[in-house]
Amino acid sequence: MKKSVLSLLSTVSLLTLLTACGGGETEEQESVTRTDGTTETSETADSTETASGGSVYYLNFKPEIADAIEDLAEAYTEETGVEVKMVTAAGGTYEQTLKSEITKSAPPTIFFINGPIGYQNWQDYTLDLADTDVYDWLVDKDLAITGADDSVAAIPITVEGYGIIYNAAIMEDYFALDNKATDFDSVDDINNFDALKEVVEDMTALKDDLGIQGVFSSTSLASTDQWRWQTHLANLPVYYEYRDADVDTMSELTFKYGKQYQNIFDLYINNSTNAPGLLGAKTTTDSMTEFALGQSAMVQNGNWGWGQISGTEGNVVNEEDVHFMPIYTGVEGEENQGLAIGTENFMAVNSQASEEDIQASLDFIEWMYSSETGKDYVVNQFGFIPTFNTFGEDEFPTDPLAQDVLGSMNDESKYSVPWTFTTFPSEAFKNDFGNGLLMYAQDQATWDEVETTVVDAWAREAALTQQ
Repeated sequence: MKKSVLSLLSTVSLLTLLTACGGGETEEQESVTRTDGTTETSETADSTETASGGSVYYLNFKPEIADAIEDLAEAYTEETGVEVKMVTAAGGTYEQTLKSEITKSAPPTIFFINGPIGYQNWQDYTLDLADTDVYDWLVDKDLAITGADDSVAAIPITVEGYGIIYNAAIMEDYFALDNKATDFDSVDDINNFDALKEVVEDMTALKDDLGIQGVFSSTSLASTDQWRWQTHLANLPVYYEYRDADVDTMSELTFKYGKQYQNIFDLYINNSTNAPGLLGAKTTTDSMTEFALGQSAMVQNGNWGWGQISGTEGNVVNEEDVHFMPIYTGVEGEENQGLAIGTENFMAVNSQASEEDIQASLDFIEWMYSSETGKDYVVNQFGFIPTFNTFGEDEFPTDPLAQDVLGSMNDESKYSVPWTFTTFPSEAFKNDFGNGLLMYAQDQATWDEVETTVVDAWAREAALTQQ
């Protein structure tokens, strides 16, 4: 885990020293089919025969960039004439969607795996990328997922970070209140869970004075929108349990830091824009919209959330007021904790596709990360912090959340929390965890029952991956 954080720090440090090395545009290829979610609605441009004669089917992992990546595919078609079918899996259903699509007569040619556990499931479908330009462009090759005989199975496409996003203007309004019950004067004073809890609960008592509906946006627990809790928030207790045992994975999790998880989860759902019993109908879009409209002061999400905030119609949040703080849970020494920083988006090319489609897919990927158009989308529309040396120091995202991630990564006084959730045993484990959280929020399960669900589901799914 320590090596992975150092690798990420190295990646960003190196990238900020590099100047753009360009990369030419790919040869003329075919046309585009665009989709919204997993329901295909196509509009196909005129097809042009290319050197490869192939086409691309890109199964997108990130719902939050669905519209932007479809626009990218359309731009590629207009520029090259290549057919690109773009499908975005609904939140929490990627593995299920990939399993369904991969068996079709025209399966995805570009797909994503979730770290080393994902590789175990899909190693028969991953093309060796060792001799490709896109692998050669990777600044830190230690970040790639490797297979047998030093093959390169998948490559990271971005470095990301997440934490608690807060609206500094609302926080400053709180600190200026004469009737606040705390002695805190600045967000900088909030450096552990006890401090966060004291401020949040007092803000809830004063929410009418602050003009908000709740301190936190809705904790979205709709069945396809639980990833912020059963994956990203769950990352913290798992990371600390790994750290204590000095391991990178476990066949059996004790959920040693389950009570710390409960600390922050209770704080979220009891100081929210909506009552706990209503959260099962809420989505991430609902949550981010509430923040953008000034209805809440805080929301847990990552730097990719800036596009959702800035793109919300009626957005009232000023760019300079949007910042991160770490997710504090009550772990000893968390005063030195920074943001959770890592990567989970490992791009793979389907080795079982035709040679023509493989070449078309490689051309598309190389265009995305080397052409001016592609790089503009990657940074300014997707909000990605790139991992390739084709990006110059003036081509990093300038939005406030990406800047906070970069600042956190270079803050030597803090330790970053690695993304250990790439080692979670399966989507089924995460879904069981998420469903347990929903039942808990709706008073249909005790916290002890949630902890039992986590421990049992981890052991069951870990055993299945080892078969």
